[in-house]
Amino acid sequence: MTFSPGALVTARGRDWVVLSHDAPELVMVRPLGGTDDETTGILTAVESVEPASFGLPDPVRHLGDAHSARLLRDALRLGFRSGAGPFRSVARIGCDPRPYQLVPLLMALRLDPVRLLIADDVGVGKTIEAALVASELIAQGDAQRLAVLCPPHLAEQWQAELRDKFHIDAELVLASTARRLERGLALGQSIFERHRNVIVSIDFIKSDRRRNDFIRACPELVIVDEAHTCARSDERASSGRHQRHALVRDLANRSDRHLILVTATPHSGNDAAFRSLLGLLGSEFADLPEDLAGEANRRHREQLARHLVQRRRSEIQDYLGTDTRFPERAETEVGYELSTDYRTLFDQVLSYARGSLSEHERDSRQQRIRKWSALGLLRALASSPAAAAATLRTRAFTADAVGHDDIDERGRRLILDLDDVEEAPDVVPGSQLDQPEAESAVSRRLRQFAKQADEIASASTSKGTDAKLDRLIEILGRLVIDGFHPIVFCRFIDTAEYVAERLAARLPRRDRPQIAAVTGRLPPDEREARIAELGEHPRRVLVCTDCLSEGINLQEHFSAVVHYDLPWNPTRLEQREGRVDRYGQSAPEVRVVTCWGTDNRIDETVLEVLLRKHRTIRSTLGISIPVPGSTNEVVEALAEQVLQSSGQALQMPLEGILEQLRPQTDALEAEWDRSARNEQRRRSLFAQSRIDPEEVHAELLKMQEAIGSGADTQRFMVAALEAHGAAVAPRGTPEAASYDIDLSEVPGSVRDALATPSADRAASRDADRLSIGFGPSVSEGAMRLSRTHPTVGGLASYVLDRALDSGGTDGRNAGYANGDQPSRRNPPVAARCGVMRTDAVPIITTLLLCRVRMSITASARGDDHHMLAEEAVLLAFTGSSDSPRWLAPDETLGLLAAEPAGNVAPAAASERIARILEDEAAWRPQIHAEAENRAAALADAHRGVREADRRPGSAPRAVAVRAQLPVDVLSIYHFLPEARTS
Repeated sequence: MTFSPGALVTARGRDWVVLSHDAPELVMVRPLGGTDDETTGILTAVESVEPASFGLPDPVRHLGDAHSARLLRDALRLGFRSGAGPFRSVARIGCDPRPYQLVPLLMALRLDPVRLLIADDVGVGKTIEAALVASELIAQGDAQRLAVLCPPHLAEQWQAELRDKFHIDAELVLASTARRLERGLALGQSIFERHRNVIVSIDFIKSDRRRNDFIRACPELVIVDEAHTCARSDERASSGRHQRHALVRDLANRSDRHLILVTATPHSGNDAAFRSLLGLLGSEFADLPEDLAGEANRRHREQLARHLVQRRRSEIQDYLGTDTRFPERAETEVGYELSTDYRTLFDQVLSYARGSLSEHERDSRQQRIRKWSALGLLRALASSPAAAAATLRTRAFTADAVGHDDIDERGRRLILDLDDVEEAPDVVPGSQLDQPEAESAVSRRLRQFAKQADEIASASTSKGTDAKLDRLIEILGRLVIDGFHPIVFCRFIDTAEYVAERLAARLPRRDRPQIAAVTGRLPPDEREARIAELGEHPRRVLVCTDCLSEGINLQEHFSAVVHYDLPWNPTRLEQREGRVDRYGQSAPEVRVVTCWGTDNRIDETVLEVLLRKHRTIRSTLGISIPVPGSTNEVVEALAEQVLQSSGQALQMPLEGILEQLRPQTDALEAEWDRSARNEQRRRSLFAQSRIDPEEVHAELLKMQEAIGSGADTQRFMVAALEAHGAAVAPRGTPEAASYDIDLSEVPGSVRDALATPSADRAASRDADRLSIGFGPSVSEGAMRLSRTHPTVGGLASYVLDRALDSGGTDGRNAGYANGDQPSRRNPPVAARCGVMRTDAVPIITTLLLCRVRMSITASARGDDHHMLAEEAVLLAFTGSSDSPRWLAPDETLGLLAAEPAGNVAPAAASERIARILEDEAAWRPQIHAEAENRAAALADAHRGVREADRRPGSAPRAVAVRAQLPVDVLSIYHFLPEARTS
């Protein structure tokens, strides 16, 4: 016998709901009222599986308090993992999408195949948006497998996001994991054939040796994160960029592949690179006119708008009236001046660097190597004495390079802050041209400089030797006192370790924050573990390199950024600050402090020409505009000027430096301003989204009605915990509201239902204490709960199971007002039937809570995909149960707020419920008609959101929905009008 999804069956002595499945010999089932964790498969050839039906409430055993209607409905809806509505995956995900995050999903569902560029601003949740689309495509059967292409340092974050929020288990395919994965393969089998979902390092897979196997076996659904690094650029772009573009282009060439590109910077001032990204969405976008303005190009704009979503924070903060809070960013600049000993060392090293450059021809190989060594040495000296000492003792990274181009590429990649790098390098560049142990005069001189740097570093355990460190200690002291949790960004590993060590020694012992360093020495999983451990401390400071500056979300534990080392690229500045200034930050304000050397003209020039200009544009436009082209020309020209000039180190007045750099800075500023104007114009051209906000609002309401909202989750948890004897105390701020729960009076069975994963340490420190919060931000130490969190699901399942338990109550307390109920030992807090006397109704009214189960069959690309949908439906009628007069939905919903105004004797209550049950034949047809209507509406909803822009040759999608009858009647509540006295 075969069973459709949603059918009710009995096996192993209990009732089950049939889930969607592909194997005909296997029935996948979930216990009726149970959770997804209890899902199992039953082989029908081995075990008996028979049809079952859901019984009506018993007027004696199930009689209780009619006041529990809302609680039982919430428990039912929050337990759904296959809720009704147009989206099949939303009921399963572990987060509550903001309304604006549904826009990319609705856009995607209208494309076949999906080709989408998600280019929202930094920190608004593009990962959630892309994963939401992927989750829905998989749930609806449009895709069976998923690949995420991303930089290697983001792979574990993607894995955690997919696992924890979308219940998608994905295997990491990295340089460090590939060999292990390959050992488990069958002969001729690919990693990508063995594992359904994968997260792949794009820089590992892009090589010719790896890419062909990936392209052959690549899943039909691909997400490309940091997609701007895959754009085709000019001939000067790195070979890595060319390889990344070629890989994604070849993946896009398969016309039926779903492709989602994700980037906050789709346009970096390079029109050709931007158009190459658009070309990945479809060949029709490869040759768009350069200027898309005007009526003649309306068709092009409308066509592209179907595939591109790009919004600023200001455009989504109040989207559909939902307050999406982003923190305010407060920025300050703090200068410092080198100490006398440090200045002496700086001048001596600079004099050496100038001398070394004058010894060789300008165009010689040695000249290039020495130039990059000198520039790296200056940067290390400005960073810290520890980085300076390490650089002075280390062989120059460029020393083994062969050609001029190789030397320059190595130098720029290691010393400058390039956008086009796999991960920001944090090792020292080195300055020794010979082997470090060589006994040449140059090597001896460099080792002597290193010894001086060591002495400065050793003396910095007390104030006065390292003015930059002294100033940092002052900055951190103020931030910590003001309640902030700072991240200190450093350029080099040696600097980060030096700073962390000195802070631990010099910060005042009283109320000293916990300090940890995270650098490129640690593999990504250890970085994550160290950050999580640091986040457990109430006062904390993270010292790190730029290995954490891109893509890593740190807003949960940190709320301030200190630029200890000035970045030489505004993009790096924005990336660092974006780790804390993003959606989900609980602090209303994040602070940013930029340290710079007032006697270091490189610092001052970079700050004036690049960083302040960047901040001015961002403040004016509300978005960041990447530097057009590259900052390299300005920085390299500045460095050469410093290295070739005479006089004291970096003492030339800023005006003089800017005058000599005028050709480069004028060209850069003009191009930057042009890029900003073009970006404003481009955004205005595509501001007309194809998705009407009213449509998003309608789908949002359908979704919340079917599965419950975040507010429903919060209301249910507080009410259910209080009903079981917990003391609930709110705390926190409006931006991060939370509750402290005292469980000391709560029965053990309820505590078992609240069992939390070991990762939620905040909830497991004390068996009698629980701290919980809801929404994107929660108070310090609170466990964030979404509707699919195991704690919510466990309590919802417990409340529902206890209500359905036939031995739940003997009915002795039914019908009493709250204050009159006699005490019972651990009674159910929700009952399947009850009678209430209330002033909320003018005439006798009956409320029915029903569970409608529907089987969905979707046909696409020649395959049928079977799905289950469940919906909690409230119906109500007035008058006698043998001739009911049905109420409108809004009148029905209002009955959930009814309060008791008098008592009804248990015997009388049971008699009234029994009479309603006897008249089932009179009211049951309306329930079944409602179920059929819901099934038809669900089919229309699926078709509505899937009105696809199909490519030629693709077949339309067919959807059929069938209600499973008979409908489950979970509860019956009878309301009597309060007797009036004259």
